Amino acid sequence: MKLSREVKTGIFAIVSILLFIFGYNYLKGTDLLSKSKVYYVTYSNVGGLENGAPVNVNGYKIGKVSNIDFSSSGKELIVKFIVENDFQFSKNSVVKLASGGFLGGKYLSIIPTETKEPIAKDGDMLKGIIEQGMIESMTTGLKPMEQKINKVMSNLDSLLVNLNKVLDSTTQKDLKQTIAGLNQTVRSFKVTSGNLNSLLADNKTKLSSTFSNLETTSSNFAKLSDSLAQVKIKPMMQDLQVTIKKFKNMAVQIESGEGSVGKLLKDEKLYDNLEGASKQLEQLLEDMKLHPKRYVHFSLFGKKEKAYQQPNQN
Repeated sequence: MKLSREVKTGIFAIVSILLFIFGYNYLKGTDLLSKSKVYYVTYSNVGGLENGAPVNVNGYKIGKVSNIDFSSSGKELIVKFIVENDFQFSKNSVVKLASGGFLGGKYLSIIPTETKEPIAKDGDMLKGIIEQGMIESMTTGLKPMEQKINKVMSNLDSLLVNLNKVLDSTTQKDLKQTIAGLNQTVRSFKVTSGNLNSLLADNKTKLSSTFSNLETTSSNFAKLSDSLAQVKIKPMMQDLQVTIKKFKNMAVQIESGEGSVGKLLKDEKLYDNLEGASKQLEQLLEDMKLHPKRYVHFSLFGKKEKAYQQPNQN
C-alpha cells in the first residue's frame, strides 16, 4: 500500500506535535509515560526553589518539583511536585522546604505522620513549612548577643559621661601626679632589677656552689631518713616504757621506805645512829691524833699498860 504525500505529511505533523508535547512536559519536570501522582503545597517564600528540584523522604529521592506559580490572591506561591513511585503517605503529612547548605540548592522533604489518617491522593493540597537556613539561624542566634552588646555600649557611654563629670580639673591634676609617681616607681624598679641582675651575675659561682651543697645536704638527709626508717622504733619505745616503769616503782618504794635506800632515807633512828657513830668515829680519830701512845705502844721488856683516860670534852 502506497501512502500519498498528504498522508505522510499528516503523520509527520502528528508525530512532531506529540514529540513537542512530550519534550515540553519533560522539560517542565512531567513524565507522561510514568504512573506518577501530583501534589500541591503553598509557601509564602520559596527561597530560590526551582523546577526540577528533588523531593525526598528521609534523604531518598521520590520525585521532583514540576511547577511554581502564584496563588489567586497573589500573596502565596503554589508549588506543584510529582511523586514518581508508589510511595504513600497520609494527607496530614508536612512538606518542608529545606536547604542543602551553602552550595546545595533548595529541595522539598516530605515528613510523613504516623497517625492513621487518610492517604494523600493525586491532586491533594498538603501543609508546607519552611526550614530556617544556616544564615538565618546564625542571624537569629546573634540577635540576643547584638542586644547585649548594644546594652553594654549604652552603659559604657553613660559611664564615660559620669566619669567626665567626676574628673574635674583638680582630680585630673591629682591623677596626672599619681601617674607621674607611678612612672617614677617603675623607673626605680627597673634600676633595682638591673642591680639585682648584676648581683646575680657576680655571685653566680657562689650560688651554684650553695645549691650544690644544698643538694648534697638534701641527699644526706634522705639517707639519714632512710636509716631512721629502718630503725625499729616500736621495740625501743616499749623497752623505754618498761625502764621508766621500773624507775617509777623504785621511786615509789623509796618514798614508802622500802629497801635499804628507803630505810636510810625514811628511818630516823637509823639516821640518828649513823650520825652518833660518825661523831664517835670523829672523836676516836681526834684522840688518836692527840694521844697516839694510848693506842700504839711497843716495849721490849713488857712495860705495864696504862689505864685509859677519857679525853676532855671541849
